[in-house]
Amino acid sequence: MRLRRLVAKNLRRLRKEGGLSQEELADRAGLNRNYIGMIEREENSPTVDALEQISNALGIDPVALLQDR
Repeated sequence: MRLRRLVAKNLRRLRKEGGLSQEELADRAGLNRNYIGMIEREENSPTVDALEQISNALGIDPVALLQDR
């Protein structure tokens, strides 16, 4: 599985498990809501810094975004 697809799939799943909308997650992470949507739709690859911000906002280890589950 391509890494971009894996991150998108995990981000969507973890965000929904946390009961967050894209807008809520973006606000917590200090990112733009459109950026979160673009990552989830595989239109954009997140930077390492963005992965850190997202994982902090979700309260997870950043590795969880990269694991094939």
